[in-house]
Amino acid sequence: MVDPQALQQAHDALAGARAKLEKLRGIDPYFIDLSLRENPVGSCLGQTLEQKLRILPLLREFGFQRIQLGTLDYALPDEPEVDDDLMAYLRDHGIDMTGCSAFTAIGIAAEDGSFTPDPSQLKLRDYGVPNTLHEIYLSRRGMQGNYDLPTLRRSLPASIRWLQQNIRGDHGGKPKIYINIVDGCDAFMESPEAVAEILTLLADQPIAGVSIEDDRGTYLPFQVGAVVAAARAFLPPPLKLLVHVHAGGGFENASVIEALLNGADGAWGGLPKRAAIIGHASLGELIANLVRIGNPHMQAYQLDRLLPLATTLQQLDEGGPVPEDLPILGSNAYRLTLSFFRQLGDRFMDLPPEAIGGRYGYRICPLVSDGPVLAGRLAEVTGQPAASFPPALTEQMIRLMRRDLRAGRRIDYDQPAELLALLARAERV
Repeated sequence: MVDPQALQQAHDALAGARAKLEKLRGIDPYFIDLSLRENPVGSCLGQTLEQKLRILPLLREFGFQRIQLGTLDYALPDEPEVDDDLMAYLRDHGIDMTGCSAFTAIGIAAEDGSFTPDPSQLKLRDYGVPNTLHEIYLSRRGMQGNYDLPTLRRSLPASIRWLQQNIRGDHGGKPKIYINIVDGCDAFMESPEAVAEILTLLADQPIAGVSIEDDRGTYLPFQVGAVVAAARAFLPPPLKLLVHVHAGGGFENASVIEALLNGADGAWGGLPKRAAIIGHASLGELIANLVRIGNPHMQAYQLDRLLPLATTLQQLDEGGPVPEDLPILGSNAYRLTLSFFRQLGDRFMDLPPEAIGGRYGYRICPLVSDGPVLAGRLAEVTGQPAASFPPALTEQMIRLMRRDLRAGRRIDYDQPAELLALLARAERV
């Protein structure tokens, strides 16, 4: 007999999971797209001005309302980057920059009250970019060589005031200023009191919100969730709380989900996976996963363009194909090796490729591939309908693959020539 107490514990655990799922379904996430900066940072090639000018309208057409044009707080500010050229071009040609922003660094307020804006702030003003992610560091290691905590404490309000007075925001209004704590997870783990002090200060400033990064991708999802919950305690709505997570330890997408469950409003990142290190929690992956759970707000985006657009942008940055085994966005993510793995539109938590603008393909793995997969791959290779390869024929192909492997012959049947040779052998039996 089933233990009633154990059964109740099981029901309670599942109810908790359903409650989290409902919360994720109801979130209308606040996104800032970074495909013009995050993705080329990790690229061996970068993006040219011509490429950026082609990408920008594609991002708007997809549905992004807030787009990061680039970075202005880079090293050697006297040596412009392509990001500078893009912003100057948009300004000089009267191209609408509504919702656009750029990274800047804070200026420094001296003890005598004088304020020196950072070169990136001056560039933001001169290029006419209406909004900014204004970056600070809060850990001891991050602040070292830049400023100390007392300097940061007096410089932050002065820097925000300078932006409010000198930057013309969207439609002539005030700029949206997001304070990005680059080492936010590090700082919280090191000194929650110091972070709490700065967040309390920021809560009274005329800003749009705060962003927290796991900039190396080394924190576990529950740690990122805890950091967000801790930050939210000092940053009540309507202040936005955003996250940005790199893929250092492979936790990135789970970390963003934990962040949303713990009070984050959204995230910023590129649409493709490519990022500064080995990847990041991309907006493409996050949107796909929210589609997976039935979040209705994702209908605001051209979902039929998600997979092809993310793939195209990553191919541009890579100068080659997207890694095949990349989850969600890689080609093998939707190449079936066994028909059992097919995701269905009417099954809970499945995300068929058609939902994000893709389609199923087939990949032969001799140990497990079944008849439908063999027929599907043969259709891809020959151009003939899959139905023209009957079950008896594909069964014989399976038998031959097993015999080859048992005889020590390791053959890549996914290659067209080897697959056609296998087909010919099966037809002769």
